[in-house]
Amino acid sequence: MDVKEIELAARVLAGDSTAFEPLVLPYRKTLFGLAYKMTGNREDALEVAQETLLRAFRHLGKCDFERGFRNWLLQILVNVGRERAGRRRRETAWANSDFLLENAGGGGPGPEEARGRQEIRERVLSALSALSARERDVFILRDLEGKSVRETAAIVRSSAIAVRVHLSRARGKIRDRLAALDPSLQETSR
Repeated sequence: MDVKEIELAARVLAGDSTAFEPLVLPYRKTLFGLAYKMTGNREDALEVAQETLLRAFRHLGKCDFERGFRNWLLQILVNVGRERAGRRRRETAWANSDFLLENAGGGGPGPEEARGRQEIRERVLSALSALSARERDVFILRDLEGKSVRETAAIVRSSAIAVRVHLSRARGKIRDRLAALDPSLQETSR
């Protein structure tokens, strides 16, 4: 529980809307980063992050500061991302292309490497699309964002055991999907 956050929230709830900016400023990059991983593009990520902040402002009185303002914001973001995906009736790309490109190996800027990186990105996006919404959320929060099981459980409103189960299933599905797309991975996939 952060006393400064509680003081800023109290000011916002008392009608001082200028206190909202310093309340959320430390979380803007985190919100955008996770939104980008959820949507796969900058414009959609900005919209999701903005809608998250708008909802946080409107419903600030519902935040349980004992459980953490940051987790509450991330919960809102996950919900906004899910709603957006449902409205568009499409699978959202839950991978950060920068993350994927940074970890694709090598450093040369040649066209062959660019094609290879694009192919890896497409394979990972395809594997992520095979996951349920809950599995995708848990995978992103744990494996891409580095959240603890406890933090992930709080954000997705689930138990730690359920998070572990969803994460295990997600990893298995991704491993199987990648192995199916590239048979050379089958021997090393288990």
